[in-house]
Amino acid sequence: MTLTLDTYRQLGRSGLRVSPLALGAATFGNDWGWGAEQDEARKLFDLYVERGGNFIDTAVTYTNGTSERMLGEFTRDRRDSLVLATKYTTLRRPDDPNSGGAGRKNLFRSVETSLRRLNTDYIDVLYLHVWDSTTPVEEILRGLDDLVRQGKILYVAISNTPAWQISRMQMMADLRGWAPLTALQLEYNLVERTGERDLLPMAQELGLGTVLWSPLAGGILTGKYSRQDITAPASHQAESTRRSFNQALGGVTGRSLAIADAVKEVAAELGRTPAQVALAWTLHNPEVTAPIIGARTVEQLRENLGALEVDLTASQKARLDEVSAIDPGFPHAMLASDHIRVLTRGNLKIQARR
Repeated sequence: MTLTLDTYRQLGRSGLRVSPLALGAATFGNDWGWGAEQDEARKLFDLYVERGGNFIDTAVTYTNGTSERMLGEFTRDRRDSLVLATKYTTLRRPDDPNSGGAGRKNLFRSVETSLRRLNTDYIDVLYLHVWDSTTPVEEILRGLDDLVRQGKILYVAISNTPAWQISRMQMMADLRGWAPLTALQLEYNLVERTGERDLLPMAQELGLGTVLWSPLAGGILTGKYSRQDITAPASHQAESTRRSFNQALGGVTGRSLAIADAVKEVAAELGRTPAQVALAWTLHNPEVTAPIIGARTVEQLRENLGALEVDLTASQKARLDEVSAIDPGFPHAMLASDHIRVLTRGNLKIQARR
């Protein structure tokens, strides 16, 4: 099944229509040592939009604010045709305790900062970026609802939060008539599939669109790492920041490299690149709304967009599923066992709910 950027998808149960690949703007700006300068970032933006893309992802602290400022300039003449998503909670000023977290003060100031930088009077999707265990959920939800009622944000979303907290928040929003959560952003790829235990099923049940960060596992699935990188010391050179980041976090392992090898094999069979195959695996998952693709060069973005044209055969998908499979853990493994099936259903034939 060939997709295009203008084959739009609904974001959860909302009426918002978004492209099947979102453009990640965390690479807009070189403040962190490895992003795209303004001219290159503009080319990335133009290529994505010219292909029909409309879903762009940033955050109030990405590249120290440069990302939002660039987008404010790039979107000036086509703002209403784009879906801009940004995030709050990460610390904006290291010496100010109230410039981070999910509290009302930071929420309102972060949104005003983003609106000013983005050169707009509304944000399409605002994510709570990272869960803050110190702020009451009532304060978070009421603040977000106030901003929706003011028209400063249109849709509320959440990222990097435990499933039980998200479920609790959605129920509270429903009961109190506050703006509901519309989307969930999570890390999900062939290396990191633990979202299948709770987060993805929860999103399906609660009607949340699912937006994926790091669908290429920080570049591991592109095939650029080897067994030597498992034990090699992390480099501190600016051009190696991403590699150092993956090594420092322990992302380069025997398991992740075995998965990357399987991706390379499938890519060779299809005449595609490993990045395109890894992205295609997420794109054709019915539980996924849109992976976020980030790029530093036009060539990288063109390669990633090529994933829209990749069709995996059933056997190729099964191979990728098998090499990357995770232990579902308790209680999921127990509930899926034949023993429990016999205890709860016997030999009855019961059609699962769709």
